[in-house]
Amino acid sequence: MESPTGLSTALRRGTLEFCVLALLENGELYSLELVQRLGSEQTLTTSEGTLYPLLSRLRRAGWVTTTWQEAPNGPPRRYYTLAASGKAALGHFRAEWVAFRDTVDRLVGTDPK
Repeated sequence: MESPTGLSTALRRGTLEFCVLALLENGELYSLELVQRLGSEQTLTTSEGTLYPLLSRLRRAGWVTTTWQEAPNGPPRRYYTLAASGKAALGHFRAEWVAFRDTVDRLVGTDPK
């Protein structure tokens, strides 16, 4: 049986990449900005150690593209941008998520209707 902490981790693992794609929908961001934005949401708090492999997977899948840009101070930063295929994947996830969420809400009795 999953512990409450394990359940949160499993839910986060299954949705985090789509949350990252959604954040990139509004424009390019670099990894630390993504960590900070996710961290501002209590249930999505994540570390750079979790995010970097996820971003690499998204890049290899072709869902994000990257560019290097000079930083005001310090080394250059890799910025991530949502690719057309990432936008399509996000749209598909949104449709699936609504149906999934509605079904779970109905079955576990959290449907607000």
